[in-house]
Amino acid sequence: MAAPIISAENLGKRYRLRHQAKAPYTTLRDALAHGARRLFAPPSVRAGDASTEEDFWALKDINFTVQQGDVVGIVGRNGAGKSTLLKLVSRIAEPTTGRIRLRGRVASLLEVGTGFHPELTGRENIFLNGAILGMNKSEIRSKFDEIVAFAEVERFLDTPVKHYSSGMYVRLAFAVAAHLEPEILIVDEVLAVGDSQFQQKCIGKMRDVSQSSGRTVLFVSHNLAAVEHLCTSAVFLRAGHLEAMGTTEDILDQYRSMGMKNTVASSDHSRDQRPHWATPVITAASLRASTGEPRNSFGIGDAMRMQISFDVSQRAPLATPCLGIVIKNSLNMAVAAVNMRMTGSLESQHMASGTVTCELDEVLLAPGTYSVDAWLGDGAVDIDMVEGCLSFDVESTDFYGSGVPPFSHLGPLVLKPRWCLSRTPQSG
Repeated sequence: MAAPIISAENLGKRYRLRHQAKAPYTTLRDALAHGARRLFAPPSVRAGDASTEEDFWALKDINFTVQQGDVVGIVGRNGAGKSTLLKLVSRIAEPTTGRIRLRGRVASLLEVGTGFHPELTGRENIFLNGAILGMNKSEIRSKFDEIVAFAEVERFLDTPVKHYSSGMYVRLAFAVAAHLEPEILIVDEVLAVGDSQFQQKCIGKMRDVSQSSGRTVLFVSHNLAAVEHLCTSAVFLRAGHLEAMGTTEDILDQYRSMGMKNTVASSDHSRDQRPHWATPVITAASLRASTGEPRNSFGIGDAMRMQISFDVSQRAPLATPCLGIVIKNSLNMAVAAVNMRMTGSLESQHMASGTVTCELDEVLLAPGTYSVDAWLGDGAVDIDMVEGCLSFDVESTDFYGSGVPPFSHLGPLVLKPRWCLSRTPQSG
């Protein structure tokens, strides 16, 4: 077997996190007084004001190889280390431990504007990127028309790219990366900025460069359908560690099953998931399909069941159990919330333990990764809340049956409108 085009050995990336203890609100007078006190304070007191530091391993002990022509999908939850891995492979960041060996030129598209100079025009940036990849002008000119046609930016070719929209930026950046013939093409979730038609166009191009030219592609996406459609193998990262690597089908099955048996610790060790006032009584949480089987990946419009179990046997039974949920996006921003009191679903039950099931007929969320905070109360009395006790993916589907799936970059909600077009009466 030929030598791998990418090999990672004991790869690790450590970041130093600094925590500065300070009051949430400080006036100028307070700051001046504090500075004056520090000038005359003994060294032991001044040392106590120093910030604390801790090591955070974004990746640790990563080992894998990729053969020429492979199309490898990289999957994992937010914070699993996917983007960090791509930065290391792209030589944008240096590993803390281990090493990466590459055989060939690398073109990467990791975020909007990667490798572009904002003051240069689209035309000039095409030649600049080609030069960075080691191509001469004649080689770049031979690909120039293909790049422009693929990116669909002919009208703005001589405009500085700082005036481009994010979608135009991505179209041109991908076209340059895919057409200038690197041996290794690396694409992160940045394609989600483009419209669905362009995303499909990019996926088709990545498949073509792999099959026809034998080039290697590393592809990160939360759109599991795209990973399944494009990739020949996959890597599953979890909390900075390599959980598994294998065929796309096997890895996606393993990834989808992750978190199906969510057990919420009820001891004080789970305090990082709970606010200070909470009494730990929520014991388990799970997601299921409408048919009842465990699941944590849903298509737009699918039905979903959330099940939250509780045990209050160490205190008085719940007279009126009340469950509330908050769904948050990948930026930890709430996008939807509901509770049993809000929907008029409270009943007098007097239960010491049990399970509350919340059924959603349709998941009307845009493609992406979401988490769930669960809150449990007794009527209007707060008892327990667990942050991020569940997480799930929403995959892109042809929800409207039009061939155009909902966009993932224009907000987290999917609407179900009814349209009415009426003709304006002609005067006279």
